[in-house]
Amino acid sequence: MSDTAITANWEDLIRFYAEAGVDCALSDEPVDRFTEAATQPNRTALPDNRARNNTPIQAGSAQPAPRKENTPSALQPQKQQAASNIAAQATIAPEVLLQEARKLAASATDLTALQQAMTGFDGCRLKFTAKNICFADGSAGAALMVIGDAPGRDDDLEGVPFSGPAGQMLNRILAAINLTREQAYLANTLPWRPPGNRPATPLELDLCRPFLDRQIELVAPKVIVALGDPAAKALTGSREPIYKLRGNWHSLTTANGQSVAIMPSLHPDYLLRTPAQKRFAWEDWLMVKMRLENTAG
Repeated sequence: MSDTAITANWEDLIRFYAEAGVDCALSDEPVDRFTEAATQPNRTALPDNRARNNTPIQAGSAQPAPRKENTPSALQPQKQQAASNIAAQATIAPEVLLQEARKLAASATDLTALQQAMTGFDGCRLKFTAKNICFADGSAGAALMVIGDAPGRDDDLEGVPFSGPAGQMLNRILAAINLTREQAYLANTLPWRPPGNRPATPLELDLCRPFLDRQIELVAPKVIVALGDPAAKALTGSREPIYKLRGNWHSLTTANGQSVAIMPSLHPDYLLRTPAQKRFAWEDWLMVKMRLENTAG
């Protein structure tokens, strides 16, 4: 096998690990288990009398060293704490968690207080598996609010929505309608990344929804662009797929009676995978541009 093929295989394996949520090693140095198995004596091949009598191995005889990476003391403290928090959260009834989320969201009088409330909310177990909370980016007074579905790997590492290649794609889209990232307000339906980018559960979406609704109320945008199927369905209340929702205006009425126009569109991640769909997204964003210009006065 050529060096190029070996490199490609390793890249595929590392990419698979990253997508599966594997983001840390069990030990500082790699361990060749095949060599280890070949050099260690077969402990099951004991003389019959030792096996029957359970005679202890004498000092100085060959025996494998304990695998430190598998001992409880070698586990990362934050992972132990995360497991404990998840177990504690699982004992609380979902109705109680939902009530707490609504109470915390409603009590936030500004976006800073809302971010603090979300950071302190332990009801959603995603908090304990994510690296960072992805609250928002951009300008709080923007007329345009862009909402995605859930943070990806780059977002989780940076703590900023729409980071990495997807964020760069979004920046180019905004530039095409004469806006910068700083002139929009960027958020997600979930502030924490699901492990391995798996789909969010209905309970996770319900627990985070009060914070999103309050975020929309406090930003008070003129237009919301819902990027991706999960975000579009969450904000429109429709069960139709994104390719049917996109290109059509919808509306959202907040708890304080504010009506916001919503344009569902294709997520930048999807556009990176399927560039041929960019023309449909461009149609959506042109309508957003015209809507913003008409509401500017």
